[in-house]
This record gives sequence, structure tokens and C-alpha cells, in this order.
Amino acid sequence: MPGRSVIETRGSGPDLVLVHGWGMHRGVWGQAAEDLAEDYRLHLVDLPGHGAARDERLDDDLKALAAGIVEQVPPATWLGWSMGGLVTLQAMLDQPASISKAVLVASNPSFVVRPFWPEGVPESLFIDFALQLKDDFEGTLNRFLVLETLGSDTARESLRELKKDLQAGPMPDIHALKAGLSILRESDYSGHLKNLQTDTLWLAGGRDRLVPPEAMQRASALAPGGRFHRMPGAGHAPFIGHRQEFVTIVRNFLGEISCP
Repeated sequence: MPGRSVIETRGSGPDLVLVHGWGMHRGVWGQAAEDLAEDYRLHLVDLPGHGAARDERLDDDLKALAAGIVEQVPPATWLGWSMGGLVTLQAMLDQPASISKAVLVASNPSFVVRPFWPEGVPESLFIDFALQLKDDFEGTLNRFLVLETLGSDTARESLRELKKDLQAGPMPDIHALKAGLSILRESDYSGHLKNLQTDTLWLAGGRDRLVPPEAMQRASALAPGGRFHRMPGAGHAPFIGHRQEFVTIVRNFLGEISCP
């Protein structure tokens, strides 16, 4: 039986679901969540195996994972970062009536290079991280955090913030980390973008070393109602190093009237 996410609700206004990325927990949103809570009722997700849901089992079944979150939150806009973007895509495809809009932050329909989707990273990256987890759990997590901040014009500050956010909650379960790497390695939504019924914003860090901005630009062109925004100096975690710009972009998108 798949594990259950833990969801914290705060703020008031239209409902907004935030789904974190690999290895993190809901605390990663930091001050950006505080800013958004001034205008929205946030539903901050801890995926199974992470944060307050650490004792729950994370499987690499995205359909079950997304369905479980949909059952726990009201109809809402979703905002998914990195692996959380894949969870969001699955929810949009399976339960379009439950998601009014979606923001995909530094997320790739296929994180891995494929014949018809060259805008990814080599599959070996995720294989290597999975192998390293067994021998050096914390070191592997730290190397991934470095990769997430690499290239950003606020890399040092962003890395320090990410480490602080990670340490503020329980460390993720190693089995959940392995399942998450499997999700990143095997998921491919590139052929399903045309089936999306939800307006989407693909928000890319211009200096992201994990998700090429070109991948998100291409995805936005393939998704009906899709649009693309590049944050030039940002890396893989733009809501940390470029928080004010990030919050402004999200607010502007969410404030627009959805297309029929």
C-alpha cells in the first residue's frame, strides 16, 4: 500500500498546493512560502519518506502518489519543483478537474536524455547517485544540493540555505531517496504534454545545470495553454536565490484569468 503524504495548511485565499523536490521536505519553500501565504491558502506537501511523512513508504508509482495528494487537498493551483513537477504533471493528466493552473519550477518532462527528448542529463547521473547513497548517504545528499545551486549567481548563499532547510526537518528515508531517483530516471511525460488541459507556467533558472531551460521552453510550446519564463541568473532552486522575483512571477501568473 503506497504511503501517505503529510500536508500542512497555512494562509488564506485561493488554494495553492506546493510539492517539493528530491531529498527535501516542505520546509524548503522557506520565506517564499511565507510571502505566498499572504495571498493564498497554502497546502505544503511532505511526500512519503520525507519530512513529517518520513515513516511513510514512497514507491516509484507516480499515479498512486499524485492521486493520494489529490484526495487530501481541495481543487487548487499546483506548484511543483523538480521531482515535484513530475508529481504535478501526473496529477494534471489524471485529475484535470482538480487543478485549475500549474507552475512547473525547474522541472523537465524527461529529466534523462531520450531519442526524441535531447534536453536532459545522462541517465548515468541518477545511476551514480543511487550507487553512492549506499556508501555515503549524507555526502550524496550534499553533492545533489551542490548540483542544484551550481551556476546560480547566488550559488554560495543558496547552497547554505538549502542545507539549513534540509537540516531543519528529519533526514529523508534512504528507500524514499532511491525511489525518487528511480522516478527521475524513468519518468517521461514528453509525449503527454499535448494532453494537458490545464494552463501551465514553466519557470526555469537560466543557469540551471540539472534542467536545461531549453527543455522547459520546448515543453511550454507543446503544452496547450503553456507559457515559459526564464530567470536569467537563477539555478535549480530559484525560489531561494531569487525569491522576490520568483514570488512576483508566480503571483502574476496565478492572478491571470485562465483560458477556456
